[in-house]
Formats: sequence, C-alpha cells, structure tokens
Amino acid sequence: MHNMLSRRLLLGSVLAAPALSARAQGTAPGRGPVVGVSWSNFQEERWKTDEAAIQAALRAGGGTYLSADAQSSPAKQLTDVESLLARGAKALIILAQDAAAIRPAVQKAIDEGVPVLAYDRLIEMPEVFYLTFDNVEVGRMMARSVLAQKAEGNYAFIKGSSSDPNADFLFRGSMEILKPHIDAGRIRNVGEAYTDGWLPANAQRNMEQMLTRNNNRIDAVVCANDGTAGGAIAALAAQGLAGSVPVSGQDADRAALNRIALGTQTVTIWKDSRDLGKNAAEIALRLAGGARLADVPGATQWNEGPQKRAMTARFLTPVPITRDNLGTIIEAGWAPKDAVCQGVAAGRVPACT
Repeated sequence: MHNMLSRRLLLGSVLAAPALSARAQGTAPGRGPVVGVSWSNFQEERWKTDEAAIQAALRAGGGTYLSADAQSSPAKQLTDVESLLARGAKALIILAQDAAAIRPAVQKAIDEGVPVLAYDRLIEMPEVFYLTFDNVEVGRMMARSVLAQKAEGNYAFIKGSSSDPNADFLFRGSMEILKPHIDAGRIRNVGEAYTDGWLPANAQRNMEQMLTRNNNRIDAVVCANDGTAGGAIAALAAQGLAGSVPVSGQDADRAALNRIALGTQTVTIWKDSRDLGKNAAEIALRLAGGARLADVPGATQWNEGPQKRAMTARFLTPVPITRDNLGTIIEAGWAPKDAVCQGVAAGRVPACT
C-alpha cells in the first residue's frame, strides 16, 4: 500500500492543470458509474488506506475509480475537480484542502447534476453529503486522554489548518472537556496556534515558539492529528521533553502508534478509514444512481458547521488508542506488530510482548 502513490498512472487531462489517475491495479472500468475522487494531499499515510477501501468498494459495486491529487494546493484542487467532471465522473468524493476555496468547483458539479460527497472534511453547502467521524467527539477523546496523564499545569494546543473546519470541531471538543479545569485555575492555556496545511514542519515550528515563550514550561500538548503530534514531539525532543509531556493525536498512523508504544505520544484517535472509504464509495454509487441525500442509510440532518447551514450527514464512531489497548489495533489488522513495536524494550508494553 505504501507504494501506491509511486505507481499512480498519470493520464493526460483535457484541462491544463492536473494529472488524473485511473489506478492500474484493479481499476478496469466497471458496469456502474465513474466516481471521481479529489485528494487534498495524498502524501499523508492515512489517505492510502482510505483509497484502497474506496477502490475495493467501487469494484464490488461495479463502479470505476478516477482520482487526482491536489498536492496541498487549493488552486490545483479546483482544476482537479473540473477535470474529473470532464473525464466523465458521475459522482465526486472530495477531501477538501480549503473548504471555502473549493466551493466554485463544487457548485459547478451540482449545476451539472453530479452529486458531491464531502469526505472527512466539511464543505458547508446543503447540496453536499457530509461523511466523517464525529470530530467534536475526537477532540473530547484527545483531551480526556491527556487530562488523565496531566490534571493540571500549562497546556499548549497545536490545532489543525485554519482553512479546515475540522480544526475548530476538534478544538471545540477538547475545550468542552478542559474548560472547567481552565476556569478552576488547574490548567492554563499558554498557547494555541493553527497549523497551516496540517504540515508537521509547521506544527514543529509552532511548538518551538511556544516552548521558547514559556521557557520550556509546558506540561501537556493537545495536537489535532498524528502529523502535527509528530512535529510537536520533534520540538519537545530537542529540549529533552519527549516522553515526559503527554501529547495527543488522531489517525492512528504507524509512526504515531510506534510513538505510543515508545512512550512519546499518549493517544491517537483511531478513525478506521477502511470503514470511511467503504461507506464513501457505497454512498457515491447510490447518489450517482439517483438517490436523494436523505435516502442514504444512516443519514442525519446536521447544522453545527460554522455557518449553521442545514446539511445531510453521516457520522462514524472513533476509538481512542493508548498503550493499554494497542493490541486492539494490531489484532484488527490496521498496523503490523513489528511496525507498532519497533524499538520497544521487551516487557514494557503488553501489545509488544
């Protein structure tokens, strides 16, 4: 799976900007419609897992997979979506790099009668189906796990990208748990910063600045995902603090699972993207076949986005992973034991014995 991106076949686009990929491995045209998938930044580990699940479900449903990688560029994603439409996509799954910037391309699809599914990141338009995990609950789970390790002291918050509404959903959930402790004076918020593009290097720089401003007196860090956690932990390690400061994350990346086993990361929230990808493909095929948004199994009406617009959504349930239940994720086949337990001293972690 780690070599998927390198095997991506670039096809000539009818528009100038993006290259599209119809994956050679198991992507022969199916009986059903073409489903176009616009990835924001395919280089992140977890999207490869999502893609494999989407492809498998499309094959099972007779559909054809077509994709484009925006490479973290909102401008490229706009032309990617236009190209997917020009290549014959009858439904779109969009992982938005910038929830506001993508709106013109989404509107074009809607105007052409092509249904759009916002994948894991909100695109707040009533005509769009929103599929994700409960990100407010993810934020709560991260805060609970960190709080269990550090009930008082100086907290720093490494948030996600300011252009992604999920960053605020996560922070809102964390603050629901932590605000009573902040109000009581047990916890002090000594710094919070968005992470442009969710990039670990930007998270590391934010963490370095917070450490400098606070003379290294930071007792806990709530990070919005495993990539930002990795950046924050690198900054902590440079000051000899990795392992003594609890750090949260989400996505259950292998590197993060290994950090949990090693003791430098406290928790990751496992959002089984195999389920997310499978659901996305099945919903896209259903919508391409003419189903209404409200007809999707498990759909609910939801209006808790920044603009409070009425949306049709489906939310899957996340699971917090700590040292205590690392074995769960290994047994589920999400990550191999040798990757999770690399470098772990014998007898220190039950899942690694």
